[in-house]
Amino acid sequence: MTFEIWCVFALSALGLACVPDPNSLLALSHGARFGWKKTIWTICGGISGFFILITIAMLGLGTLLETNPELMIGLQWLGALYLAWLGFNLFFASSSSIEQTTLVSTLPKDLFKQGYLAALSNPKVLLFFTAFLAQFINPDEAFIPQFLVITVSFLCIEFAVEFSVARLAYRVKTLLLDNGRIFNQCCGALFLLLAVMAIVNSKAGLLGD
Repeated sequence: MTFEIWCVFALSALGLACVPDPNSLLALSHGARFGWKKTIWTICGGISGFFILITIAMLGLGTLLETNPELMIGLQWLGALYLAWLGFNLFFASSSSIEQTTLVSTLPKDLFKQGYLAALSNPKVLLFFTAFLAQFINPDEAFIPQFLVITVSFLCIEFAVEFSVARLAYRVKTLLLDNGRIFNQCCGALFLLLAVMAIVNSKAGLLGD
């Protein structure tokens, strides 16, 4: 991969990372509630999930899902249910004061798990990664080095963006937590919207077949 192609990929990956998704919403919510240091565990969980999705996509499961719509639909529904579960929990969560939030003892493994499952909750990303990443693979060059460069670059960019979101949320947490109930409801509503969109997409795919 030439430096010029890598620059195009990096800019494309940055644009993709800046699009709101379940993981960026978690980084925002956890950054405000638990602080950016604890949120690093959430982000690392999401990065691990993205690594698995990228690896699967690069190995061709995206093509398998595309040729087996029933499998895709089932995965979409599972992902939608998880997003809905996150949304309901957050929507009905009580608001917390800054002092209460500071004292919250959340195990790193729990934060990691939430980020990890959020990344895996949208199997459609498999198809997107397959189509997106394939544009930057040169079939005339060795695959493994290109895979490593693309994967590491994408994960570093994703980490940087989510970390920035968490730091920003932590800096303005006074404003967010003073309106904690509204903040929780807005984030919860966005998760529920993502769940509904996943279900609608799965039905649209089913009708298209």
